[in-house]
Amino acid sequence: MSSESYVLVLYYSRHGATERLAQQIARGVEQAGVEARIRTVPAVSAVCEATADDIPDSGHLYASEDDLRNCAGLVMGSPTRFGNMAAALKYFLDGSSSLWMSGALIGKPAAVFTSSASLHGGQETTLLSMMLPLLHHGMVIAGLPYSEAALTTTQTGGTPYGASHVAGQDGRAVDDTELELAAALGRRVALLSKKLQP
Repeated sequence: MSSESYVLVLYYSRHGATERLAQQIARGVEQAGVEARIRTVPAVSAVCEATADDIPDSGHLYASEDDLRNCAGLVMGSPTRFGNMAAALKYFLDGSSSLWMSGALIGKPAAVFTSSASLHGGQETTLLSMMLPLLHHGMVIAGLPYSEAALTTTQTGGTPYGASHVAGQDGRAVDDTELELAAALGRRVALLSKKLQP
């Protein structure tokens, strides 16, 4: 891979769990010998005049269209919002039509991850619906195979559709199994990005 190749770990997080998964996914990407670039998106507001600064007060930088255009692979995450991705991430993706028109993401690997408050709080529908715009972009969707033993033993997050976390009503921290599966997802996309690079 060229020195400019990276896997973009793109996420939105409200309470920190999705960000924690993103950090672990980036660790997995780098374990596979690929650079990880972590980016977030600004919150959206119901107040039309509200705008976000170009640089957040803390945390990761906001993603740009170029971050998305130039990545060798993408791992995208959002908290679960009524069985779907958060509006902030969808808003960012809705602005990517120029990349769709140019075919900039065709053939690149992509995967998804999420966090929800409850075990049956829509994790799988969130992960599956997050894949839809990526399929429209022509990306190659990667899940977590059952060769990852933790998938068969997890009592919390982790699905074949992508990494996940169950926070519970008390905001439980991301556990070791969820972290293990997040890193595995990062490694998988990184290895696929090497294989699929032209």
